[in-house]
Amino acid sequence: MSQDDIEIDLDAIQRRMDGALTALRTEFASLRTGRASAAIVEPIHVEAYGQMTPINQLGTVNVPEPRMVVINVWDKAMVSKVERAIRDSGIGINPVVDGPLIRLPIPELNEERRRELTKVASQYAEQARVAIRNVRRDGMDQIKKAKSAGMSEDDQKMWSDEVQEMTDKTIAAVDKALEAKQAEIMQV
Repeated sequence: MSQDDIEIDLDAIQRRMDGALTALRTEFASLRTGRASAAIVEPIHVEAYGQMTPINQLGTVNVPEPRMVVINVWDKAMVSKVERAIRDSGIGINPVVDGPLIRLPIPELNEERRRELTKVASQYAEQARVAIRNVRRDGMDQIKKAKSAGMSEDDQKMWSDEVQEMTDKTIAAVDKALEAKQAEIMQV
């Protein structure tokens, strides 16, 4: 059996690993540091027009200064719903309503809150590592099936090494992203 006959899709495995890394970066973006970021409201959805809608589809999200996020809600009837969704989201920010504008003043983080956020970041990173290891396991299962279908020992070893190398690189990227996020959170 030649290497061309083997159906091990390394691109799909890499895409799935990259997907776990992308999801981690999205979760990290929603973690509040001492600075304002439009990403802080990305995970928040509002009951609008009969369906759950992201805030950025109900208004313009701006960061006019380092400690302020401003949401300009397009439909005045939605302002109170957006405000309630922000309050109920658990991001720990009290919105200030000013007509169609909702201001989110970002308070300073105290030491205790910073430590809590680094633990949350670690949990997010661990979830990403688990997802990556699950993708690795699926890849190794594909290789085992191919071996039983006639793949040589040498080919099996080569494919296994490829999948393991992809796993190691992606987990190293997760660790690097976690380190950067923790440093950002602890920065005063």
